[in-house]
Amino acid sequence: MDKELGKQIIALRQSIVANFNAGHWEEVGLLSGHSETIDNHPRLLRSLSWGDEDYAGNVLAVLRQIAEEDPKAFHVIEQFVQQKFPGDSEYISAKPAERRITFAPSVFSVPDMPLETDLVVVMMPFSAEFAPVYAAIGNACKTADLRCLRVDDIWEDSIIIQDIFSLIFRAHIVVVDFTGKNPNVMYETGIAHTLGKHVVPISQSLSDVPFDLTHHRILKYLPNSQGLTALQTALTTARNFKKSNFHPFPAASVYPIH
Repeated sequence: MDKELGKQIIALRQSIVANFNAGHWEEVGLLSGHSETIDNHPRLLRSLSWGDEDYAGNVLAVLRQIAEEDPKAFHVIEQFVQQKFPGDSEYISAKPAERRITFAPSVFSVPDMPLETDLVVVMMPFSAEFAPVYAAIGNACKTADLRCLRVDDIWEDSIIIQDIFSLIFRAHIVVVDFTGKNPNVMYETGIAHTLGKHVVPISQSLSDVPFDLTHHRILKYLPNSQGLTALQTALTTARNFKKSNFHPFPAASVYPIH
């Protein structure tokens, strides 16, 4: 497929995920002549209706099929979206939402960077004792065919908080380590939640987890060889770390790793 067409499909997918309801799909089906393609897809409308995590992937699959089979129909859909949602902004959250808001942060600059669906960002205290933990997370990412970065892996801006915001903005998954109740990690977790990222919380002690977040599932680990191996395995097998099925952990449960 032509690279530019690929970019068009991805951009159109972002706008559709952010704005479309079932009625919009019915309209573009009629206008493009591809009602059957849309209606007969086994997951598209169902995943939209249920708010499932695979909706964005299903949108991409349908758009790609139409673009490859009928370029004119694809352009009809593009025009429909541009007219229906003029000035639409990029969608960078990890899952579709019923309501979308626009905000302008005063402390950060919004980076001119796309969402990277294979990027996992790790937020943890900057201390040598956490190096083995970061290595375990990195190994889990490699196993799942994902990339792993921490803010000290890059140096793009003179203001460190801008690098942190940019990393979280680009990421699909953010792993946060609450061990030691580090205030920076708490702040970064708030940024990740606000941007709608998949946040995977881990900690050596459940008492370090803020009360407001105790209803989320926490991966508790021990900082020894056996515990880090168990953490790596738990992350590798978690649904968050499967690119084809980015589901959040269920609420109100704890997953201890001994």
